[in-house]
Amino acid sequence: MWVATVPQQPAGPVPTIFTARPNPKLVCRYLPKPKSFRFGAFGIRLRLNKYKVSAVKKQLPELETQKPDSEKLRVGQEKGEGFDLGWLPAFPHVFIASMSNFLFGYHIGVMNGPIVSIARELGFEGNSILEGLVVSIFIVGAFLGSIGCGFIVDKLGCRRTFQIATIPLILGALISAQAHSLDEVILGRFLVGLGIGVDTVLVPIYISEIAPTKYRGSLGALCQIGTCLGIISSLFLGIPSESDPHWWKTMLYIASIPGFILALGMQFAVDSPRWLCKVGRLNDAKAVIKNVWGASEVEKAIEEFQSVIKNDGSDLDSSWLELLQEPNSRVAFIGGSLFVLQQFAGINGVLYFSSLTFQDVGITSSALASLLIGVTNFAGALCALYLIDKQGRQKLLIGSYLGMAVSMFLVVCAISFPIDEQLSDNLSILGTVM
Repeated sequence: MWVATVPQQPAGPVPTIFTARPNPKLVCRYLPKPKSFRFGAFGIRLRLNKYKVSAVKKQLPELETQKPDSEKLRVGQEKGEGFDLGWLPAFPHVFIASMSNFLFGYHIGVMNGPIVSIARELGFEGNSILEGLVVSIFIVGAFLGSIGCGFIVDKLGCRRTFQIATIPLILGALISAQAHSLDEVILGRFLVGLGIGVDTVLVPIYISEIAPTKYRGSLGALCQIGTCLGIISSLFLGIPSESDPHWWKTMLYIASIPGFILALGMQFAVDSPRWLCKVGRLNDAKAVIKNVWGASEVEKAIEEFQSVIKNDGSDLDSSWLELLQEPNSRVAFIGGSLFVLQQFAGINGVLYFSSLTFQDVGITSSALASLLIGVTNFAGALCALYLIDKQGRQKLLIGSYLGMAVSMFLVVCAISFPIDEQLSDNLSILGTVM
């Protein structure tokens, strides 16, 4: 026989007790007694918990607050749920910006195969100087465009600057496609270079200010991936130019399409939160940081931006000569040497004139051989994307430059010691691809 005891009056809320050490009697006085069951003479009692967690959740739905997507992804990552997707909110904006690098790569390779057809149609076939001018004149425009980029960005922000830069990109591609003389194709290539110069400076800045710190290296590698994909696309589209002498016009018309996509996509992209903070649009900057980085990063990021902006004019008395003094001289020398040595390695000449080079060594399908170079370049960019945040920049730089040294050694061996003609050709191709 058992008897159940049930509390007669419900207990009220527990008041706040201000004491250094909690008094168990006072606390237990206000807690509701659980149901107890006594089993006969053995005196065994079974207590059942009256309150369930599910009931509490149902009674307190208002305590749950909405979180942005980036914050949910971050919390899920901390709990070990699924994959690391903290980069996802920033990816669409970075992807649109990388379209500029796709255009850069496309215009690097667009003249690789069709230059012979262009020279024949426009009347400068066999003139290597004019052929080189048509191929590389857009680099001169890129130099001028990069100089004036900073002023435009400070005034209009990244989004509007991207959209303005698409104007010469689109016009230059259309003028080059409709060219009937050497002057017209040079003008079109020069206009393309102006837009490319602005974008090549702007894209790394935009990505570094949009991407979360943890994923900045990986998302920044999309610049090089976009360039590689542009090179591959132009080299692949250049294959029909070996049989169709007018195919180069179609290739240049296609070059205008990414410009329209970039202009339209930037209309929906976010602006740099640092620039928004600089021009006084704090609410917009906070909204961008909350949606892209997460709500927990808002206050910290705003404080950092304001601190940098406040001290922006503190180094007005500095001069360029300070780069030659310690501790700046070593960093400036290493950084500058990396850029110079990379250019002297000859990769630009390979990408611009690989089809002519492969023709000279007797390769039947020079366009396919050039495409192999583009694919190899893309594979290297994928390796950088995967390793840059895991292995660091220094190891990748050392490894890549060692690989370049080995490839140049193979080319030199093939040229200097032609023991076997077929072997020399194979070594030359292997070294060029590497």
